[in-house]
Order: sequence, then C-alpha cells, then structure tokens
Amino acid sequence: MSTSQNQMLVRLFSVQQEDLLAQWLAELTTSGARRDDLMNESELRQQTKELLGLLQQGATAGGGDNVRSNEWSNVRNALNEMSRSRARQGFTPVQTATFVLALKRALFQRLRANNTGDAQKLGEEIWQLSEFIDQLALFTTEAYQKGREELILRQQEEMLELSTPVVKLWDGVLALPLVGTLDSARTQVVMESLLQRIVDTGAEMAIIDITGVPTVDTLVAQHLLKTVTAARLMGADCIISGIRPQIAQTIVHLGVDLQGVLSKASLADAFMIALKRTGYTVSKSRP
Repeated sequence: MSTSQNQMLVRLFSVQQEDLLAQWLAELTTSGARRDDLMNESELRQQTKELLGLLQQGATAGGGDNVRSNEWSNVRNALNEMSRSRARQGFTPVQTATFVLALKRALFQRLRANNTGDAQKLGEEIWQLSEFIDQLALFTTEAYQKGREELILRQQEEMLELSTPVVKLWDGVLALPLVGTLDSARTQVVMESLLQRIVDTGAEMAIIDITGVPTVDTLVAQHLLKTVTAARLMGADCIISGIRPQIAQTIVHLGVDLQGVLSKASLADAFMIALKRTGYTVSKSRP
C-alpha cells in the first residue's frame, strides 16, 4: 500500500469516529450479526469503539494493507480475543465475521463522500479497502475456529471425566463403573482417576465394572489389563466385574490372557469378595 493509500486509512478511521461507530452499530443490527440475547448493547459498543481506536493506531503507524504486519498486532490480538469470546458465547461463524464486514458500508460511504469526482480513484480505493476488511474478517474466522475447537476439546475432556466416576463403596473399597467404549484417551483418564482416588483414600481393593461396556476386543482388554497393573503398582488389588457370557466367549476367542486378574459376573459378587479381602463379613440381621 502506498503512502497516499495509507493516509486514506488514517483519514477514514480518524475523522468523526462517533458517526462511524453509530453507522457500524446500525449495520450490525441490519445484518443480523447483533445478538442482544448473547451480548448486551453496552459490551458491543465497547468492543466496536475499542477496535476502531486500534484500527486508527495501526493506520497511523503505517501498517499498510498487510494485517499480519507488526503494526496491526494490537488489532489482531483484539480480534482474536473477541472471536474466541464469541465462540464461547454461542455466536455463529457468520455472525462473528460479519462483526468486521459490517464496517464496510460505513467506510464506503465515507469514501464516496470524500471523492472529488475521480471515479477511477474511487474504484481503486474501494477495492483496496475491501481487500483490507476482508483480511480482517478472514483472521476473525480463523480465530473463531480455533476458539471453537478448544471449546469442543475441553468439553470432551470434561465429559470423559464425568463418564469415569470413581465411587467409594466401603472403607478401602472403590468401584469404577465404565459405560461406553474404551479407547486409549479414555483409558488414560480412567487410570488417572482411579490411581488418584487410591492415593486419596488408601483403598486396598478396586472394582472395575464393565457391565456398561458394549463390546470387548483385544484393544479394550489390553486397556483393562493396563489399568489393573497400574492399580497394583499403587498397592490396590483389582476385580473386574460385569463380564457377561458373550464377553467371556469373546475374550476366550481372542486369546486374551486374564490370568491373575480376578473377575466376577456382577458388581454385587465382586463387592462381596472385596469385603472379605478387606476383613469384613456380611450377615443378615435377625428380625
């Protein structure tokens, strides 16, 4: 971008900012990018005002038309934060990009108002300004996508933690009911949750109940063995419960070696064994 073109940006962003801000907010309302249910008017006005100020600073610093240059770093940082915030709040990618694109109309109107009748110059300035705003919108979309991916990943991790609760059944006895498919990532969460609870409670027995696991293949069996081995290293014996006839046949056909691992058909049976091993006896009280 030439010096005259950079001066054009300075002129657009510096003069009558309140009018430009009002036009921008009006265009956001018209385009549907404004969501009062997700962001109140005061916060939206603050963001637009802040971004206009940063755009003026970047243009004054001679940032040119390359939004990746150092002069526009503050603008990029602000857009990055705003886009990630919108991803968390529930805005769509289109609404997030339109937050920047809505500024075009107001800037185009300023260009036409300041033009002295040179149609060719006006066309060039509109094209250059359009490319500049489009770059900002693309950066906004990238930042939104990254923020959305981070949000989804964090939710997946939270769901994994919620799906692997370690329950204290009795003094020294823990239970880990598993529901759904076991994979490497979930097995790691299972191990960490179980081992941490063993440390916290000093448990001697841990029951891993797989009643809710739909299928058991070689990989799932290996994950179970790893969890049992890790618990033993922490000083707790493990019992695998919930092995249905179909799962027992599958394990046999796969040739998985579960020797040394105590297993029971139900959680109740495993609990009785765990009580005996920890020195407790259960008896019916007389009426």
